[in-house]
Amino acid sequence: MKIICIGRNYGLHAKELGNEIPDKPVIFCKPDTALLKNNEPFYLPDFSSDIHHEVEVVVKIDKAGKTILPAFARNYYSQVTLGIDFTARDLQNELKSKGLPWELAKAFDNSAVIGNFMSIEHIDISNISFTLNKNGQQVQEGNTRDMLFSIDAIISFVSRYFTLKTGDLIFTGTPAGVGKVAIGDRLQGMIGTKEMFNFEVR
Repeated sequence: MKIICIGRNYGLHAKELGNEIPDKPVIFCKPDTALLKNNEPFYLPDFSSDIHHEVEVVVKIDKAGKTILPAFARNYYSQVTLGIDFTARDLQNELKSKGLPWELAKAFDNSAVIGNFMSIEHIDISNISFTLNKNGQQVQEGNTRDMLFSIDAIISFVSRYFTLKTGDLIFTGTPAGVGKVAIGDRLQGMIGTKEMFNFEVR
């Protein structure tokens, strides 16, 4: 199982971090040890003092595929959820300043939170509204219509380089509003009015 993540897929988020708007998807990966599910608590790591939440729509791949055309991408997934791409922002900034890869800041243990999956049978995937609440206050709000690269475009692009397999997860990017988390915070992710995850930071 692979965890494939898309960076800078919402223009306002790219701008809030001072990044250029990409002309093609920005890709990075996380190992399976990054996965955190079932509303288990997230424990702050000791190597960072600036862990940020990044809420994202997550797609689960249903079957193997390679070099998938955008018109056929919809045949390769049937479920979505919300997730959090936890990021050690201080470490990421240090690595970026040296021109080094981001994995230490992005792919650490339990950095890929996923909620409960839901069928997209009756959902317009190009118009999924989602939010992240921290301690009962909304801190991020997004809609897939604002993606720079759609879910189908992402699947097509990624599959040119990596064979997609059943169970692979794609984190599709975060909207603006990322911010620091602290011990005792409770994070709740919603698609519309449906709760997808609700867990504590410890």
